[in-house]
Amino acid sequence: MAEMGSKGVTAGKIASNVQKKLTRAQEKVLQKLGKADETKDEQFEQCVQNFNKQLTEGTRLQKDLRTYLASVKAMHEASKKLNECLQEVYEPDWPGRDEANKIAENNDLLWLDYHQKLVDQALLTMDTYLGQFPDIKSRIAKRGRKLVDYDSARHHYESLQTAKKKDEAKIAKAEEELIKAQKVFEEMNVDLQEELPSLWNSRVGFYVNTFQSIAGLEENFHKEMSKLNESLNDVLVSLEKQHGSNTFTVKAQPSDNAPAKGNKSPSPPPDGSPAATPEIRVNHEPEPPSSATTGATLPKSPSQPAEASEVAGGTQPAAGAQEPGETAASEAASSSLPAVVVETFSATVNGTVEGGSGAGRLDLPPGFMFKVQAQHDYVATDTDELQLKAGDVVLVIPFQNPEEQDEGWLMGVKESDWNQHKELEKCRGVFPENFTERVQ
Repeated sequence: MAEMGSKGVTAGKIASNVQKKLTRAQEKVLQKLGKADETKDEQFEQCVQNFNKQLTEGTRLQKDLRTYLASVKAMHEASKKLNECLQEVYEPDWPGRDEANKIAENNDLLWLDYHQKLVDQALLTMDTYLGQFPDIKSRIAKRGRKLVDYDSARHHYESLQTAKKKDEAKIAKAEEELIKAQKVFEEMNVDLQEELPSLWNSRVGFYVNTFQSIAGLEENFHKEMSKLNESLNDVLVSLEKQHGSNTFTVKAQPSDNAPAKGNKSPSPPPDGSPAATPEIRVNHEPEPPSSATTGATLPKSPSQPAEASEVAGGTQPAAGAQEPGETAASEAASSSLPAVVVETFSATVNGTVEGGSGAGRLDLPPGFMFKVQAQHDYVATDTDELQLKAGDVVLVIPFQNPEEQDEGWLMGVKESDWNQHKELEKCRGVFPENFTERVQ
């Protein structure tokens, strides 16, 4: 019996809501056609315009602030990679290695601290500021519906009073409904009349505090980063001074098939191994070219000492003249690398084409766009809204009629409801976007 009573109450509530929607729709049609007057409040309408403008500006600021934070994080990663590269190339016997490593660690900590302070002092404050808008926006919409109910009750009461045959019972009931509708409307109207101007004026202080925090954090960050960069520069200057000759010898790793050190410029072996890498001398100061080396042509292979001697002496072979063995080796060297590259590339492409396709996700509602997760509880204020608790996952779908979508609101179905019922008509509803965060 209790279940029947509960179902009866639910059915009655649904019927009542349907009747209210029909009555409101009829009233709006009559007002648009000019057959019924509409209660207007120009001062309140101006407050609503200011509210919408403030919400748009705040949403844009939140979006740009998140983009700024993402850029800071990306710059941190790039700086970290650059410092890691410096640590790898900084040889153990070079002076200042420990100082350079310490500077790199402090650099990483400074980026982390900067990003975290931006989140704490700017982003979280921004989220709190915007968190109050969805509730007020829903109350504005509800006030609009209650105003239509009030106008409808007023017109119904007036029509009964001007009727030729007056029914006192109906008139009394209509008057009672009119008083009730007026009371509900005026309570909501008074509260919003006080809150909206106060919210509008609060934007100035909020913008000042937000941008002051960002500017101050950025200024301190660059000051500390400048000190670290100056210290790193001193370490590198000290390293340069301790190598007065400005000449560094880079030696190759020894190998069994490495050529004699007397060959300064041999051609690399076809397999690309570093065995034939010669001793290289890198000079900071350029040396003047000598007449002996200006016109000389380097030998093609370390296995031709006679030809190398002739070239060093100024004798140059005719263009295109090669020994048979050299021609075969050159063709093998030039053809082997492209063949490997083409084969590898072909295998990669085929693997991508063959293994890249995945099964479609048929367990999601039609038109599914992405998932969001509720960050705060949201209490539904109308029958077409979703009731959310922090942690709920919502599957976002498009509006059936895009013109019905209000700014800052999304249409969706809670994932738990969808998995249980698989029926959009029973589960879908609108919810404020600012109460959620996109997760997929």
